Amino acid sequence: MDSMPRFLIPFLLLLLLSCVFINAKKTYIVHMKHHALPSEYLTHHDWYSASLQSLSSSSSSDSLLYTYTSSFHGFAAFLDSEEVELLRQSDSVLGVYEDTVYNLHTTRTPGFLGLDSDFGLWEGHTTQDLNQASHDVIIGVLDTGIWPESKSFDDTGMPEIPSRWRGECEAGPDFSPSLCNKKLIGARSFSKGYQMASGGGYFRKPRENQSARDQDGHGTHTASTAAGSHVPNASLLGYARGIARGMAPQARVAAYKTCWPTGCFGSDILAGMDRAISDGVDVLSLSLGGGSAPYYRDTIAIGAFAAMEKGVFVSCSAGNSGPNKASLANVAPWIMTVGAGTLDRDFPAYVQLGNGKRFTGVSLYSGQGMGNKAVALVYNKGSNTSSNMCLPGSLDPAVVRGKVVVCDRGINARVEKGGVVRDAGGIGMILANTAASGEELVADSHLLPAVAVGRKTGDLIRQYVRSDSNPTAVLSFGGTILNVRPSPVVAAFSSRGPNLVTPQILKPDVIGPGVNILAAWSESIGPTGLENDKRKTQFNIMSGTSMSCPHISGLAALLKAAHPQWSPSAIKSALMTTAYTQDNTNSSLRDAAGGGFSNPWAHGAGHVDPHKALSPGLLYDISTNDYIAFLCSLDYGIDHVQAIVKRSNITCSRKFADPGQLNYPSFSVVFGSKRVVRYTRIVTNVGAAGSVYDVATTAPSVVKVTVKPSKLVFTKVGERKRYTVTFVASRDAAQTTRFGFGSIVWSNDQHQVRSPVSFAWTSNNIKSKGYNKTLYKDDKKVPVNILEKSSYSCICIRSNCNSGGMRLKVMIKNNTIYGTRSFYSRTKWDKRRNYTLAYYNTLNMMGIYMVCNHSSEASLDATSLLFHPATA
Repeated sequence: MDSMPRFLIPFLLLLLLSCVFINAKKTYIVHMKHHALPSEYLTHHDWYSASLQSLSSSSSSDSLLYTYTSSFHGFAAFLDSEEVELLRQSDSVLGVYEDTVYNLHTTRTPGFLGLDSDFGLWEGHTTQDLNQASHDVIIGVLDTGIWPESKSFDDTGMPEIPSRWRGECEAGPDFSPSLCNKKLIGARSFSKGYQMASGGGYFRKPRENQSARDQDGHGTHTASTAAGSHVPNASLLGYARGIARGMAPQARVAAYKTCWPTGCFGSDILAGMDRAISDGVDVLSLSLGGGSAPYYRDTIAIGAFAAMEKGVFVSCSAGNSGPNKASLANVAPWIMTVGAGTLDRDFPAYVQLGNGKRFTGVSLYSGQGMGNKAVALVYNKGSNTSSNMCLPGSLDPAVVRGKVVVCDRGINARVEKGGVVRDAGGIGMILANTAASGEELVADSHLLPAVAVGRKTGDLIRQYVRSDSNPTAVLSFGGTILNVRPSPVVAAFSSRGPNLVTPQILKPDVIGPGVNILAAWSESIGPTGLENDKRKTQFNIMSGTSMSCPHISGLAALLKAAHPQWSPSAIKSALMTTAYTQDNTNSSLRDAAGGGFSNPWAHGAGHVDPHKALSPGLLYDISTNDYIAFLCSLDYGIDHVQAIVKRSNITCSRKFADPGQLNYPSFSVVFGSKRVVRYTRIVTNVGAAGSVYDVATTAPSVVKVTVKPSKLVFTKVGERKRYTVTFVASRDAAQTTRFGFGSIVWSNDQHQVRSPVSFAWTSNNIKSKGYNKTLYKDDKKVPVNILEKSSYSCICIRSNCNSGGMRLKVMIKNNTIYGTRSFYSRTKWDKRRNYTLAYYNTLNMMGIYMVCNHSSEASLDATSLLFHPATA
């Protein structure tokens, strides 16, 4: 037999590899209809396992990773593409979705929030009384695990664990159940999705301990922020020294480890939420998230809905993608979406330049200083164009050795930049902000003398280095200072609205302390998290909406203790309507990104105020049926609503005419083809009998706001009153205004119940731009020019491929593909479904292309712009 031609061997190898990748298994989450368990099976797990084994000869019971029962009906499994298609054809299956990867949103705060005071706080009781009442409140934290030996989880003086608790401390590598106590009452880990994505299979050991032991530090930090016990003399290497304590120091903690070195996988998160609900937590805290997605595709939203139905309050971080607009995560209205602000505490450090100018920045550097001798200063000196960013390998040791290096902030971690400078022989670093971070200053425990400065200062330093023939600098460090003004300030990194999924719901909800937060830390890793950081510390200072989220989780626990009959939406309402929008200089809240005033797309209702939240006067309550009516108003199919709501009898017979009709404590008004938007709200009196409230409104000059009635009179506690708000935009408003903000405030002598309002104008002339195109052949691209040379943050497409899947592509500038959204084939394609493809930068959008994956006729109909231009 002749030997195979040599040129065919690479081709056949490539063909073989492509077949392997096409049929490669992945983790999928399968949403099942709410059928009764067949009589031949004892458990849902047995049923699902048998169903998988029937798909193909290669399927086995090991393919079933998780069975979900508390959060929704379904399971997670390791499947190939053929098995996925077979499942999608089953009448018992609502949907099959590939596993999603989510990311972490990585002592002074009790005092800053007023929780250290001894004066009356709650119906004549003291803070101590409130803390005692929180003994029965359990906070579940989904994160990187827990360091149980931390003093922040000491249980001295705590009573017995509530008898209703059904959780446990699981044994695992380097984690004994005996490490739990009356404070840390639960610890579990969920890693099957992570292990499968890592290519190891279920039985392969992951890269770190498969237990609740925290090897990262993030989970220990967030858990202690929410409910850490009192720890005197806490500090990070001497910084922020004082008493460390959580928001609810007497509440219980249950840790659910769902995050691993490569991220937090949706299948693991959902398993953690599912177990936390069945264990009996009262509050769920998730300092993690991803991008925007329809709620039936959003793992966290689905789990949070089930938690809400069980009376569990869910708090999630808004994300660290600010100051870009429309960059929020976790926007479902049944979730408390938390942005980040600063404290009134700072860690000053100083830069003295050779020209005599002295600038103030921040730092947590704790080693030996540089002394008073001036040192040569360099910027953008390296072997490639990225040396200004101080990326790994970018600096030339011959140029930077023995010098202080100016590094632009961005791309890689702030502390990593200092490591790059040190490895190249530099002896100090000035970390200079660019436009993206503005004047926001985040302190870090650098490995070498380093000072972080804002954009304006950074520009002056960069200019000095460029213009001076012998630039020098001296770095020095000022320790900890309190009572910084102004504060709070919205963090530049805090993600911003508007809400991409449902523009009629204003997000974020509130901001809380999220910059330079001191809390407990894992002793398995240094404070920078870098591998070469061998320092050990029991506490660390971190920044991010990851830090602000557990603040609100802890405050929710206090409200739950004070008002056990309040629903999760009532607790959210109290925190939102009592939030403040003025800083400690009595000025409107400012935004660190540019230094100007903030707005509700950045701070939501404002900064939380625990004292006022305990007695809000009025509440906006929302029932499960209200949320279902909201979901039905989004034009989701019944299958999609059932994927979120754990009910089999959903008909959408009741739905709101507009999603904005949900009884939410804030308003988001989107003017499209109509100039008039009308919303109704219902408030419940939780103040005194006989309370009377008058209304006041603010709005842009191009909007008239009318509230009827303008006075609410309550004769008894618990009484409910309805009011209607009518927003009327002027005829030329869309030509002159892109966005605006206002408020609706109900007040009397005791209470101010404030709701923020955002206004947005969408374009109405899409149809005049040739919006309807038809595609006929495989991968044929036809441009749909929608408002050429304009910038948009999101476009809503109503589209259909008659068979197979499709891809939507945004074309911008020089016919460059910027964003792609893929949709997989379904047996029954929903021809009227809305799909959203979004991008967040201010770019000139030149058209949209749809590509069918298979030869078939397809139509593209761009029906509406969700938001006005992103330049707003």
